[in-house]
Amino acid sequence: MSLLEVSLFSLFAAQFLKIFFIRPMNFYTFFTSGGMPSSHSSFVSSLAITVGLKYGFSSDLFAIVTVFSLIVTYDASGVRRAVGQQANVLNNLIKHLEDKSFANDKQLIKEDLKELIGHTPFEVFAGVLLGAIIALVNWYYI
Repeated sequence: MSLLEVSLFSLFAAQFLKIFFIRPMNFYTFFTSGGMPSSHSSFVSSLAITVGLKYGFSSDLFAIVTVFSLIVTYDASGVRRAVGQQANVLNNLIKHLEDKSFANDKQLIKEDLKELIGHTPFEVFAGVLLGAIIALVNWYYI
């Protein structure tokens, strides 16, 4: 498989696994971000490892892809996770306000903000591990 095909397979494999890890289990989770394992981390780690195997782990291309991968995984567990936590706080605050003082006023927001956006460090690690395994299996066995 090509670099792109391996990476896309890794992305879809991680998204598919989310169906079984996120509760309650439903197929809609295949199309969502956040959760276990991190598909972003799986996607970029499979790309980085495949580039390393194909062009060498001391190549400039591997260095570029690795830096890109580190930024994506940091973002998945840092910034996006913080956004999800903020959404949780805002959802709870709005529910509290609507229950207390705004009972007769308009609804503040139409639907809850999405809270499952980012990843825990374990979910990112699981995504990186999944991507690495897929890249290595592809390289050595396919």
